[in-house]
Amino acid sequence: MEYTNRCTMRKVRDYFKFEQLCGNNEALDRWVVVPDLNRPGLELSGFFEHTEPRRIVVLGDKEMAYIETMSGEHQRYVFEKLTDGWTPSIIITRSHECPPILMEVAVSKNFPIFRTTLKTYQLMVDVISYLDEQLSESDTIHGVLMSVYGKGVLITGESGMGKSELGLELIRKGHVLVADDRVDVRRIHNTIYGSAPDLLKGYLELRGIGIIDVGRMFGASALLDTMRIDFVVYLEKWQDGKAYKRVSIDTHFSMSVLGIDVPKMVFPVKENRNIAVLIEAAVTDFTLKEKGIDAAKSFDDRVYNYIVSQNEQNGKE
Repeated sequence: MEYTNRCTMRKVRDYFKFEQLCGNNEALDRWVVVPDLNRPGLELSGFFEHTEPRRIVVLGDKEMAYIETMSGEHQRYVFEKLTDGWTPSIIITRSHECPPILMEVAVSKNFPIFRTTLKTYQLMVDVISYLDEQLSESDTIHGVLMSVYGKGVLITGESGMGKSELGLELIRKGHVLVADDRVDVRRIHNTIYGSAPDLLKGYLELRGIGIIDVGRMFGASALLDTMRIDFVVYLEKWQDGKAYKRVSIDTHFSMSVLGIDVPKMVFPVKENRNIAVLIEAAVTDFTLKEKGIDAAKSFDDRVYNYIVSQNEQNGKE
């Protein structure tokens, strides 16, 4: 498997404030590329077949108790394997003392060993969640990401369709800006999150005006750092003669983002159409659909029942 995203052990150490027992500054340049940890049960017994060597190794209560039963020769053999060039580091939980032979082997290789007061299960949950985010798949999408009634709405479309102006109108209505022009998206588990690049964070570009500082104009509450993307609105130019559906239970298409299908709605844009109000209505309708309330389907059912009743009435006559 090819791993494209990575972070250094320096970043992991600084984030969790681990106590560093071994390794100099250069040792912290080791890459972490696998969002998983290894509790080396079989490895401590000497079985290293099918082991993923690029995971951070965790030594907890059970591992430390087992190490005490191992001979010095066996410890040296196992620790030489565990501290190879692929392994990012070893983390010892619950403030256990580092086994002397492990320390000796690590010092000879300049291998990083850390210690934490956390319980093993707590460490594993926290570090795996952190690595999932740091090593997640990422991409860039041209558009505007807004939080509307608490839902992440990604507004896309061709250049010149007024995406940023629409974002400004939504901000004036009390909604929240996440990103304008460029949206950095990440897949974390089966959810897509969007954020703004540091360079563009908090700014909105408007044709004819230029760059505006949203935080200063509307306050800090008008900005969010990141937001889950719940659905996509695609703005397209109104085409005269094109038959746009007025009533349909199939109003949502989807857009694939990093392998996840995100619901998508197409809004034709023309003069005197208040797209901001339509987006507010679409978000409300989307929220109701999540709760099982589908207005379009209810209307179709009402029409169907009306036709059936009329046919029955005509049959009786």
